[in-house]
Amino acid sequence: MQWGMTALARPDVRLFPSWAATVRDFGSETMHGSGVWHGDGGAVELTEEGCAAFVAMLLPYADPATTLPEDRVHSDYYWITDGSGAEEEVVGFLALRHALTPWLLEEGGHIGYSVRPSRRGQGHARRALSLALRRAFELGLGRVLLTCDEPNVASARTIERNGGIYEDTRNGKRRYWIETAGEPALSG
Repeated sequence: MQWGMTALARPDVRLFPSWAATVRDFGSETMHGSGVWHGDGGAVELTEEGCAAFVAMLLPYADPATTLPEDRVHSDYYWITDGSGAEEEVVGFLALRHALTPWLLEEGGHIGYSVRPSRRGQGHARRALSLALRRAFELGLGRVLLTCDEPNVASARTIERNGGIYEDTRNGKRRYWIETAGEPALSG
């Protein structure tokens, strides 16, 4: 899926160099939407083999036939990319969860995303979220929940520009609902 030069790409080892650079760019910052929490809790191995293992860990989550632990839901994982062909670069991560657990309903939401620090402010999050909303519609999700930390004004603005309607704040997380029917309501 692509909009402008921003696209949602399935995790793929062919993007290893820019994936590794993106993970390094985040440093100790949380990589929302990356799926890193499915691992053993250790650091992500920034080798081509580590990337292959990470991709192999994520891809089964998108398959509805995969049996998951009780506290997990099926999810489409994407790497937010910019450019195309040999110039394609990973600039962030996005997870589209097919359902909500009680915790996701309170704090996590259907869609989580993050853009690497060096590529923020370029519209990638807004465009990636718009693409994810189209995919949510294809999955039959009539509306989706998104959350962001209370002080994260940039993320709140991204959600609002994609049609997010603020519901409330719980445990320091602003909660928004977006209707997915038809095209997302983009502004700005």
